[in-house]
Amino acid sequence: MRSAKGKKSKGRRYCNALLLAVAALLLVPPVEVAIVRFIDPPRTRPMILSQLSAAFSRSPAPPLRYHWIDLPQIPEMFLRHLWLSEDQRFFQHDGFDWKEIDAAMKRADRSGKPARGASTITNQCARSIFLWQGRSWVRKGLESYYTFWMELLLPKRRIFELYANVIETGRGIYGVEAAARHYFGVSARGLTREQSAALAAMLPNPKRWDPRRPSPTLRWRQQRILRQERTAQFPQHLLR
Repeated sequence: MRSAKGKKSKGRRYCNALLLAVAALLLVPPVEVAIVRFIDPPRTRPMILSQLSAAFSRSPAPPLRYHWIDLPQIPEMFLRHLWLSEDQRFFQHDGFDWKEIDAAMKRADRSGKPARGASTITNQCARSIFLWQGRSWVRKGLESYYTFWMELLLPKRRIFELYANVIETGRGIYGVEAAARHYFGVSARGLTREQSAALAAMLPNPKRWDPRRPSPTLRWRQQRILRQERTAQFPQHLLR
């Protein structure tokens, strides 16, 4: 009897410990999101993981280029181009663009390939700060969990500010200021309209595309942004 009771007691302790561990893990994302509401991240997880990966593989890591600038310092032109390129319903959705998700699922059904192309700015911002590059269901699940907390705890203007600063814009290059300096030798405020559109256009594939020598696909994306800019109404007032 005592042995059976002892086993039950031990099992309950293990169960309680497991529940506490799960609860603690579930609390990490909201705490991290709350921190970046008020503190600009000095480094992001992808930056750290990239440096560690290079160290362990003994291959030279590209120099880290990351220069934070506050939202008022980011040209409205680039913010508009970023919005046009990445997520034109950013200010309407709750972090998940269900219309685009539905369209992506239908495209996947027709093509027989996995659904792609439904990521929002909040999704991409979550993985650019807290997660890692690559595709897996684990990362996608964590990305969704972080997205939920980001939309709950951060105003849209802060998400947009974070995204413009931490998004990967080349090997070891993060954010619009670092990209402007690296590719064009100017600050973000010194970008021309064409340069700004090229930087926004390259974001789906920043390690392969170079805005100084645009491929036909990159040039097409750049010109599409510039055409859309003429008629699209960017809600700049929502970033004030």
